[in-house]
Amino acid sequence: MTHASPAPPARPVTPLTRPASPSPPRRRELLAFGAVGLLAYAADLALFTWLRGPAGLDPITAKALSFVAGCSVAYTGNALGTYRGTGPGGLRPYAVFVAVNLAGALVQLLCLAVSHYGLGLTSQRADTVSGAVIGMAFATILRFWGTRTLVFRSEGRVGSWTG
Repeated sequence: MTHASPAPPARPVTPLTRPASPSPPRRRELLAFGAVGLLAYAADLALFTWLRGPAGLDPITAKALSFVAGCSVAYTGNALGTYRGTGPGGLRPYAVFVAVNLAGALVQLLCLAVSHYGLGLTSQRADTVSGAVIGMAFATILRFWGTRTLVFRSEGRVGSWTG
């Protein structure tokens, strides 16, 4: 009868012996996505302010133009940075990216509409919180998922974060 040798004693897990986890790439991805998003937001806001002020455009035209510019900055930043090398470029991914961002904008408007008209929270502060804070949080989650899953798909990633 042969006896199996006992397993060696387990080494204590320390920061130096801890196995590599998948979270650092996700953390880098989130940070890069956030940095690109902030840059795109700044471009959108700056252009909107200029178009409404010195350029004298109406608010809808100014916002439409600044939205497209912000989407272009975000797409370029994500394509060249966050998701570099993960899929084909071209017009189709850009169109999907714009559609994902339009969906995000609709989420923000929906949060604002529910708060303002549905719940009767009509102060400027309530509008700001519902549209620019809560709505932006939900829209950012949607944009991250859509950008990662629909626009910059990677063969090396297993599925999306949603399963």
